[in-house]
Amino acid sequence: QVQLVESGGGLVQPGGSLRLSCAASGSFFSTYAMGWYRQAPGKQRELVARITSGGATFYGDSVKGRFTISRDNAKNTVYLQMNSLKPEDTAVYYCNADHYGTWDWGQGTQVTVSS
Repeated sequence: QVQLVESGGGLVQPGGSLRLSCAASGSFFSTYAMGWYRQAPGKQRELVARITSGGATFYGDSVKGRFTISRDNAKNTVYLQMNSLKPEDTAVYYCNADHYGTWDWGQGTQVTVSS
């Protein structure tokens, strides 16, 4: 099992920015596909962004052009840079690791976008 710890969430005004971090345990981080998902109250969990072990990225339509996912394999960390935040981005954001078909999840970090 991969242990994942998210950080960086908080309260931000519309139009503002946040950077989320996800620190992963283990010695094989560079081989994992990593992702960010979010879940708002009363809604289903949705894909925000994904990055493969080779660095290819994919974004959900609602965040494309505003969010950027990246990884630092030397630090066993994946990031989500969130710009031009909107109230509809308010959700709990979860980090995901895909290692050889097994998916592990972090505990989540709250992002609230409000004036």
